[in-house]
This record gives sequence, structure tokens and C-alpha cells, in this order.
Amino acid sequence: MVSIADLAVSNHPAAVLTTYSLGTCLGVAIYDPVAHVGGLLNTMLPDSSIDPGKAITNPAMFIDTGVPSLFRAAYDLRAERNRLQVFVAGAAQLLDNSGLFNIGKQNFDALSALLVLNRLTIHAQHIGGHANRSMHLNLATGAVSIKISGQAREIILCPNSMTS
Repeated sequence: MVSIADLAVSNHPAAVLTTYSLGTCLGVAIYDPVAHVGGLLNTMLPDSSIDPGKAITNPAMFIDTGVPSLFRAAYDLRAERNRLQVFVAGAAQLLDNSGLFNIGKQNFDALSALLVLNRLTIHAQHIGGHANRSMHLNLATGAVSIKISGQAREIILCPNSMTS
């Protein structure tokens, strides 16, 4: 279980990494299909400059510190950058109907910029809207499933299934 402002990585084939209630937060899952290493990050805010001290004690709280921490932890388990698949969920607009303080969009924009800077792409995403999501990464298969609050069915994200 990955809590808010937390991350986990594993190479255990029976593991399913899960995070619940992604609202404005962003869930970032990575998976190396050769090494069977995966990781999941639940991050809250786009930029650690608002609280550098917090970024040191809890890098998963911010996109700019949490995403590099997630990737480094996966590399420690023998994942390779060129094989990693990136899946993203969350970034809903829940608290501000006017869109003025749309933290979800800011989180997604910060992640997108960071990935572009590092020449990485998102393989599949399910973002935006007005509902919470839960995200599951199955390390046996690399499948990422999304459960949207109030909906019975799960959505399976596969590479090249770009859903927004």
C-alpha cells in the first residue's frame, strides 16, 4: 500500500502495489518488463521549492523530488531506464470548480515537463476529471488498473492506450 506522499518499489512477482484516493494527487507507476521491477508513487504537489525542508524529509510529496526518487529506487533493483514504462493516473480537479487553483493540472504539467527534460514518455494515462481514483500495479504482469470512485468497472492501462 502506497500512502499519500509515499512511494514503493519491488521486484517480487506476487506484489501488487496499490494507492487509493488519487484526487488532485498524481499516481506514477513505472515498470521494467525485463527485470520485472516496478514502482508506484503517490505525490501531492508539483514543486518542492515551496518547502525545501519537507522535500528533504519526504521527497515523495513533490513531483520534482519524488519522481527522481522513484526512478533511483527502481534502478537499485536492476531496472533499466530505457526499458521503463510510465503510467500516470489522478490529477483530478476536485477542490476548485473555477480551475484557478487546479493542483491536479499543475501536478500533471510538472510531471510532463520533467519527463520531457529526461526524454521519457508516458505509456498510458488516465487523468483529469472530477473523481478520485485508485491505482494498482501488478508486478507479475506489469498491468496497471485504475478504479474510479463510484464506478463498478476497472480500467486497465496498457502501453499506447492513451485515455484522458
